Formats: sequence, C-alpha cells, structure tokens
Amino acid sequence: MEGEGVKVVNDKVLFLDGPKSRFKELVFTLKVVMQFISGFRKLHFVGPCITVFGSARFKEDHIYYVKARQLGARISQIGMTVMTGGGPGIMEAANRGAYESGGNSVGCAINLPMEQVPNAYMHKCAFFDYFFIRKVLMLKYSYAFVVMPGGFGTLDELFETVTLIQTAIINNFPIVVYGEEFYDQLKSMIQNMIIEGTISETDLDLLKFSDDVDEIVNHITSFISDNYKVKHKMSPMKWLGE
Repeated sequence: MEGEGVKVVNDKVLFLDGPKSRFKELVFTLKVVMQFISGFRKLHFVGPCITVFGSARFKEDHIYYVKARQLGARISQIGMTVMTGGGPGIMEAANRGAYESGGNSVGCAINLPMEQVPNAYMHKCAFFDYFFIRKVLMLKYSYAFVVMPGGFGTLDELFETVTLIQTAIINNFPIVVYGEEFYDQLKSMIQNMIIEGTISETDLDLLKFSDDVDEIVNHITSFISDNYKVKHKMSPMKWLGE
C-alpha cells in the first residue's frame, strides 16, 4: 500500500516535469476525466452538504478535535450532510460527529503516502490522485464551508474557496473560520491587504470568524434559508447502475 502511494506522488512529479508525448498527455487527461466521473457517481446522492476543512494532525483529545466533532453533530441536526477531506484529525472529528448523531457523513480523500488514511466515520468516500479534482468535488456539493485550524492545505482550501466566490465563479456561499486565536495573524494579514489595496474592504464580508459552534450553525442556516433553495437528495436510476 505504501509503495502505491509513493508511485502516485511520483506520477504527479513527472507530470509537472514539462511536456510529454501527446499519448501520455491524453492518458493523463483520460485519467482525470475518469476520476471526475467516479467522484460524481459516488457523491451524486449524498444530499446538500456543508464542507469542513481542517488539519489532519490533531488528536482525539485536542480541543479543536472536540469542537469539530460537536460541529459535525450540529450540522447533521439541521439535516445537512457533513463533507470533509476524509482523513484523520479535524476531518475525522467532523465526520464522527455527524456519523454518531445519525446524520450523513461523506469524504473526498486524497491518495498520499502519509497522513491521509481514511477515517472510519463516513458512509461514502471518494478517492482521488490529484488535489484539484478533490477540491472541485468538495466545493460542488456544498452550501457552506467551515475552516477549522490547519496547515498549508487548509489555507489553500480557504483561499481557493474565497477566491472563487470573490470572482463570482461560484455562488456567495457562507465561509466561517473557527479559531480566532489560531487565525489572529491571518486576520491581521487580511486587514493589511485592505490597507495596501490588494483586496476590497467589502471582501471581508465573505468571511465570518467565530469560535461558537451554535453561532456558526445558526449563521449558516440563516444565510442558506435567506438566499438559496436547497436541493435535497435525488433518486438513483437503476438502469445507470446507481
């Protein structure tokens, strides 16, 4: 299993190493298309989701794990599916909260040689070799996003989502950042961006910072009910093998 993970990473490195033969580029493109289709089929019936981003490294006794677990339970109580990156840490905690509360719990996992062992608290999990495919799927089915404390990957997911909303590529879905102390310097950096004119002051409206689980869920619920008609689960078609 470990060898397979390393091979996937090497394939990515080779792809970024410059132009390949037309045949190899075609094979890569077909692989990407097939992974998208596989993800669509796996997640088509999961229902409206709220995606929770966060670090894979927090253990069960960490306060952020505890809070993410509470958040997952609360999201399930409002009838939404919890979606995560499918791994350990914050992802496991959010999935676990939903799973143990009788709610729907799903994930989009990435094949990596470390950290990304799928957690045991998902009803469905789609697996991908490339981060960009995974991120598209995590955005596609969600009406809101909660960003818990995390590292480079979590910041990448946060700013990618904010950028897509800022540029009107996706709808103005609510993004809530949990961990006001953890992200204090990030808030300062955002204020500095406003001062320097690299973003607009109105862009602050795209983010809400809160450490209160109930406030987070109430904010998301109010925003969705005021702005969107939620599309609930669709029925599978047997003739498509669903």
